[in-house]
Amino acid sequence: MSRSLSLAAYLAYARRSGKPGERPATPRPDGPVIWAHAVDAARADTLVHLAERLAQQRPGVHMILTTVGPPPQRLKAGGPVFWQSLPEDSIPAAEAFLDHWAPDILLWTGGDLKPALLICADRAAIPRYLVDADEPLLERPAWRWFPDMPRAILGGFEAILARSEGAAQILRRYGAPAGIITVTGPFQEGAMALPYTHSEREELAVLLRSRPIWLAAMIQRQELETVLSVHRDTSRLAHRSLLIIVPDNIDDSPAIRKVLDAQGWRYVVWSEGELPTETTQIILADTRGEMGLWYRLAPITFMGSSLVSGQYGRDPNEPAAHGSAILYGPNVGRYLTRYSRYAEAGAARIVRDSGTLGAALQRLIAPDQAAAMAHAAWDVASRGAAVTDKILDLLLDRLDQLEAKR
Repeated sequence: MSRSLSLAAYLAYARRSGKPGERPATPRPDGPVIWAHAVDAARADTLVHLAERLAQQRPGVHMILTTVGPPPQRLKAGGPVFWQSLPEDSIPAAEAFLDHWAPDILLWTGGDLKPALLICADRAAIPRYLVDADEPLLERPAWRWFPDMPRAILGGFEAILARSEGAAQILRRYGAPAGIITVTGPFQEGAMALPYTHSEREELAVLLRSRPIWLAAMIQRQELETVLSVHRDTSRLAHRSLLIIVPDNIDDSPAIRKVLDAQGWRYVVWSEGELPTETTQIILADTRGEMGLWYRLAPITFMGSSLVSGQYGRDPNEPAAHGSAILYGPNVGRYLTRYSRYAEAGAARIVRDSGTLGAALQRLIAPDQAAAMAHAAWDVASRGAAVTDKILDLLLDRLDQLEAKR
């Protein structure tokens, strides 16, 4: 960082203040470590997704995720992400944190910059990136007491990705070099299209041409009766309607077949190689690995494991990436941020029981209604993916550079 009287003054204050730094109890993993800070739950969720994608391309890379709130619900034990509460903004706490984790890269999201932490990261020669810089999080009234500090801190970032032109203007006003600022739009979790067998997609598209199709994905056994009741009512209005059922637990398939037999449904079982005919009412998709196929066939998806208490929903990015309108129940705690984003864009709608699910489905059976929601879902998913891809490329390039120096 450039010399700054403000930084020197703040550094003296930050060293005197705060408790002695404590080393984290979790051991540092072997290999490269990226320190990523999230200012809120939505960005924390997005960073977990980023870490998972990064780990797919670079096994052995880990992320230490810091937040000021609780850890994201979707964190998986044994995954590439370690969580820790953000240390206080003092020199002793920052030094203890950095000495323990020894991160290779710092990815700071949003804003709410912490000078002591960033000063210590600079002294440790850690490459730093500010992404998703957001107007409300950049304004710091206290900085009026340290007028040249913002310029020194912002100038230490190797690149800054701003959420909007308004955020970019604030950054330039604070003294960030214009050459490191790029306006990218919001950093939101994107979605990747799932694989499928092209020949199967073409064959089923011909067999099911012009039929109204909806998908009940990852459903629990307790949700089956609701789904079947809704399909029965929908079939009275659109008699050629076809339902694709994907159990959350494949082991539930025999029990689902018993219910279908008892209720007299005409169905085919995908694992047995059966293909639907004109009279088929239900496809029981009792295998894994075909979700890319089902999402592509169904313009409407009810995401299961969301009507039952004690469940937490399933990932809405999957249907969104394939242009499918999304219906979901109220129990989606693990993915609440994502569902809220799609709902705000008009791409997803919450339902609570057979009545609300049936009403929503019957409205969306009209192709223009489903198409509008599906397009909104795809638009949100693709915009998030573009920014995520940019950040992923940035991290991969820097990891390559660090590896070349070793």
